[in-house]
Amino acid sequence: MKKKIILSILLVLLMIVVDSYINPSYLIKSIIKVVLFLLIPMVLGEFKRIEALGFFRISNKKSLLKTLGIGIVIYLGIVFSYFILSSFIDLEKIKSILENNLKVNRDNFILVAFYISFINSFIEEFFFRGYLFLDLLKYKGRGFAYVYSALIFSIYHVGIMGGWFNPVIFILALLGLFAGGLIFNYLNEKNSNILNSYVVHMMANLAINTIGLMMFDII
Repeated sequence: MKKKIILSILLVLLMIVVDSYINPSYLIKSIIKVVLFLLIPMVLGEFKRIEALGFFRISNKKSLLKTLGIGIVIYLGIVFSYFILSSFIDLEKIKSILENNLKVNRDNFILVAFYISFINSFIEEFFFRGYLFLDLLKYKGRGFAYVYSALIFSIYHVGIMGGWFNPVIFILALLGLFAGGLIFNYLNEKNSNILNSYVVHMMANLAINTIGLMMFDII
């Protein structure tokens, strides 16, 4: 477990460096993330302890429907929060960062939004909740598993959101990500898989991408 914790810290730090300093195109960044968050754990043998197919086992249909309801509430909450805080968020600045650093623009945003919502959500759930939380829950205890996986999940986003917001909004966003990580962990612990947290994560990303569609004047 100690090796897993050290490895997870190194992988997240590498991803922060990629996001903050290297600034490759979104395609290259996505490939790097796949290598760091999927392939490296598998190559090092950690995948043997991960029940990959079990991650999406539907153990309780009622629970899944409740999770979908939570996802819809979170979707509406994020979009509603944007309209409340829109005067504090400089969308033109974010748009400029995306266009100049990641080569994401109006022409390719729909494709990028699809990837973020469905594929990127899976990669992050696989790493932060499947690879880390569910395993830590077995071997390191409930409290540590909850706090560590949620904390490193929020820290990981520092590189992504650096320069997007003013300090107050930035801190609020990190706190929201930490709280979101705890919610994802709760859904995983309750159902022993990442299907439910993946659904909620996907809905949260769909909300962010809805704002992105407005930012690029697509809707």
